[in-house]
Amino acid sequence: MSLDVPTALLERAERGDVTDAEFVECVRTSLPYAWEVVSRVASELGSGTAEFADNEVAPPDETARGQLLRALASDAIRGGLERHFGVKLAFQNCHRVAAFPLSAVGGETYSRFISPRNQLLNQSPELRNC
Repeated sequence: MSLDVPTALLERAERGDVTDAEFVECVRTSLPYAWEVVSRVASELGSGTAEFADNEVAPPDETARGQLLRALASDAIRGGLERHFGVKLAFQNCHRVAAFPLSAVGGETYSRFISPRNQLLNQSPELRNC
């Protein structure tokens, strides 16, 4: 299960739409490691002059790795995080998450980061099980 959904939120979802804020709060509390990584790279992007900010540190354990994978594999969760932080997320391996400004999508740096070539170059024997 990806998210620990409070009963009240589940009941609201059964009756109709929930707000992005409610959904993102559920993500934050359910996937704290993923939230911390995405929050940090988004903050680093916003506070610097780099074209993007990324995380290259492997998760500390399988629970954390699972949280990151669930957050970025779900279109709804990933989209909610992107809207909340105002960034475009890109993902490689089991841990390399990058935050790009929305204006970078389609640009050279973003396109290079998400390219098949860059994915292949970002592999190593230690990461084969992630």
